[in-house]
Amino acid sequence: MNDAADKKDFLFDELRTLTQKVNETEGIPEILADRLKQMIQRLDRMANLGHYATEYDTLARYIGIVTSIPWVKKTEDRMDLQITKQILDEHHYGMEYVKERILEYMSTLILLKKRGKEVLQRAPILLLVGLQGVGKTTLAMSIAEALQRKFVRIAMGGIGSTLEIRGRSKAFPESEPGLIIKALINAGVKNPVILLDEIEKASGEAGLQSDIMAVLLEILDPAQNVAFRDHYIDFPVDLSEVMFICSANNLGPISTALLDRMEVIKMPSYSDAEKMVIARDYILPKVIENSGLKPEELIIDPNLWPGIIRPFGYDSGIRSLTRTLESICRKVAREIVEGKVDKVYLTADNLKHYLPK
Repeated sequence: MNDAADKKDFLFDELRTLTQKVNETEGIPEILADRLKQMIQRLDRMANLGHYATEYDTLARYIGIVTSIPWVKKTEDRMDLQITKQILDEHHYGMEYVKERILEYMSTLILLKKRGKEVLQRAPILLLVGLQGVGKTTLAMSIAEALQRKFVRIAMGGIGSTLEIRGRSKAFPESEPGLIIKALINAGVKNPVILLDEIEKASGEAGLQSDIMAVLLEILDPAQNVAFRDHYIDFPVDLSEVMFICSANNLGPISTALLDRMEVIKMPSYSDAEKMVIARDYILPKVIENSGLKPEELIIDPNLWPGIIRPFGYDSGIRSLTRTLESICRKVAREIVEGKVDKVYLTADNLKHYLPK
């Protein structure tokens, strides 16, 4: 009997929490709030009768998710071209053409905002195209940092159904909202920068790929995304203030209708000279710090960089270069911990020992 009473108390406590969430969720549409209150009344009847059915969990979870969506909360944009340039230069060496394109894009946003026009509704979607490791994700993060917006990355590779993007109806067991609504909830604001990463890899099946491209078109098109309907939420959600940025390794599988709404920026591969500066001035200091080392505990002979940059042949990006430096730092860290050395000076004689096998 006590167990039944405890369970009932728990249900009523949960109902009070859900009611408070509905009442305190800022900007939730009135129609949707009324729907949630009706659900709470239904849950209340279940609790009074001592019923604890699967439906109780389903409705309680739905209310919790809907009240987690940032309906009105947002960050204020920082529209400053000088700061944007500074951030791009700080995080990205070289790539002058790409930076110029980004600054031109930001300039149009600044002008539109100054003149009281809808900013993102008039601006095309940025599509960063380039091989793996050339900096597409970090460039999108830099744009978010420049604008002082929250950043969320959605990995599009291997998506097996449009339901992963736009959710599954709550009528189904284990249903949940799609990736877009989850991204908004994770960001906690209605105007984050959302990177749709590697959109050309969304599906390997031709028919399914065209379906996914159609859903992406609805999400990215300003005329349609003002009332995006996720199957789980089953209520229009305004995505018009989200800044979507897309990335791809190639343009092949992307539909023409989608490309028409995009500003394509091609990311060049890094030259060896650029990689040397990136490795020495950008990557190495971070890798040393993340490995627990002090800067003076690993000194690299300047003449060794060509051998570090190309230990295994050609690589267009900098990911394998980062992994090489991480491997070197881990070996140095181990030798210091084991008391074998106080610091390491990397020369042509000992480089092979520290490079990853």
